[in-house]
Amino acid sequence: MKILFVLTSHDTLGNTGLKTGFWLEEFAAPYYAFKDQGHELVLASPLGGQPPLDPNSDAPESHTDATVRFSRDTVAQAHLAGTLRLRDVVAADYDAVFYPGGHGPLWDLAEDKDSIALIEAFDGAHKPIGLVCHAPAALKHVKSQDGSALVAGKSVTGFSNSEEAAVQLTAVVPFLVEDMLKANGGLYAKGDDWSSFVSQSGHLITGQNPASSVAVADAMMAQFIP
Repeated sequence: MKILFVLTSHDTLGNTGLKTGFWLEEFAAPYYAFKDQGHELVLASPLGGQPPLDPNSDAPESHTDATVRFSRDTVAQAHLAGTLRLRDVVAADYDAVFYPGGHGPLWDLAEDKDSIALIEAFDGAHKPIGLVCHAPAALKHVKSQDGSALVAGKSVTGFSNSEEAAVQLTAVVPFLVEDMLKANGGLYAKGDDWSSFVSQSGHLITGQNPASSVAVADAMMAQFIP
């Protein structure tokens, strides 16, 4: 299968003066989960090129087997450095789409017209759509074919209010993922903070936090089986 990854291009954490971007574990773990099963991966971002990495996700305490593997994988690093521009991507060319999180998507992918249109195209084609942690922010303005919010009446999850409070960014982010999903009619559920938790509604698959990233990839791959 040919799987599209969509990463953020946003690197500024509100007015804090700090940097943000995508979360390394949420990219690296699914990247290898898909790749090790022989799937073809294509990477894209709104601006193209190297997407910004949240520096906290590359701190020693955030390292996992997948992030360590990525740090030694020059081919994967070059792959990441050359993302396509999102506006040049054609949804029909891919079998599934996956969105890693990090705080960046709250600012750009939530409002990006190309991303919105892309998700709507995947939904209309009933192809797997996976988003983890803060990446469900990209669903904020996405509509179903009937014009209602895509998440309305669907089981969804994403970074919880309690997890956002734990990282002390509740007052910094433009909106809270949990609140947005509920406001759009999503049937939001969550597990314990920082534990793996996945919600699935048909081909829409969402994960709560970094620990959920591989489980989202696995749930997507389960849909590839006839």
